[in-house]
Amino acid sequence: MLRVLTLSTLFPDATRPNFGVFVERQTAALAALPGVAVTMVAPIGMPPWPLSRGDRHAALGRLPLRERWHGLDVYRPRFAALPFTGGRFHARAMERAIVPVLDALAFDVIDASFFFPDGVAAVRLGRRYGVPVSIKARGADVHHWGRAPATARQVAQAGQGADGLLAVSAAMRGDMIALGMPADAIRVHRTGVDHARFGAVDRTAARAALGVTGPLIVAVGALIPRKGHDVVIDAVARLPGVALWIAGEGPERGRFEAHIARAGIGDRVQLLGGVAHDDLPRLLAAADVMALASASEGLANAWVEALAAGTPIVVTDAGGARELLSDEQAGRVVARDPAAFAAAIADLLRAPPRTEAVKAAAAGYSWAANAAGLHAHLAGLMAARQSG
Repeated sequence: MLRVLTLSTLFPDATRPNFGVFVERQTAALAALPGVAVTMVAPIGMPPWPLSRGDRHAALGRLPLRERWHGLDVYRPRFAALPFTGGRFHARAMERAIVPVLDALAFDVIDASFFFPDGVAAVRLGRRYGVPVSIKARGADVHHWGRAPATARQVAQAGQGADGLLAVSAAMRGDMIALGMPADAIRVHRTGVDHARFGAVDRTAARAALGVTGPLIVAVGALIPRKGHDVVIDAVARLPGVALWIAGEGPERGRFEAHIARAGIGDRVQLLGGVAHDDLPRLLAAADVMALASASEGLANAWVEALAAGTPIVVTDAGGARELLSDEQAGRVVARDPAAFAAAIADLLRAPPRTEAVKAAAAGYSWAANAAGLHAHLAGLMAARQSG
């Protein structure tokens, strides 16, 4: 029996059902394997009173400390996330909050499914409990926290101190090596996708159900500067008769609303807000193109999900984009520029690729393969620790 403690601040809850849903799917797929027992610890950072009085933090504070979440045993300890510190003290605070939970648990290996602050805390916890530690890098957890002045040293040291490291793409692996992490410890571990859900939606039926009558571009991502929705908005402004629906929520909503109004395309662009993950297959199937102008990524799940739905993508040369789109059968990799996005979208609208060719680009991504790879990695770390 392999007893895995999975640690991730990026995990859904009743107030944020879409938050880190890919971590949930990865953990559930691992837990479904024979001979594996998984306990999920999903710490929640809370600012001190009175900053925690707002509705959002109050709702987080009311979440149970332990619950069954979609078949998983989940602990949700709270830790102090001090504002205006650049995250400098997050990992230490998380470690202190988790210890009372872990003292009552039995586990063979720690699987930190996000690099900061999770991975930093995990390395310290691994030493405390005498178990091997794996940390997975997904994107902003390394691209942002691995370069931020207050946390860069912590991220680098955690990468050097972990027993094993995972990267969502070869490009992400290269970024980790550039930060001084040992190349021989880093294994590429790709995300998964549920082909039965995303690939089974009929495009004509999806468009009819959503009232789509003309060319539709969909963007899936939080409303934050890094996702580049303003680039896609400006691209669509150059394409008469083309609609854009943006699925995601975030602090930049007001700025994007103003941007759409200035562009004079409020009749063609909709900010959908947060879309339940279960509703994404129909939304993506209804689209002609999924476009995302990210400044940085590891390997975005939205890319893979769109391809699995048979929808071509237009994306920037970020993270593993070129690993996913090895040719132009399933989409385009272009500059982070409205003109480049407009030209690529227009090209795909004019000559749509075959649906089966698009789906084939995501064929190698599945939760079964993801779970098998993660199990082999974690079991290998435990075996190495035991033999050592």
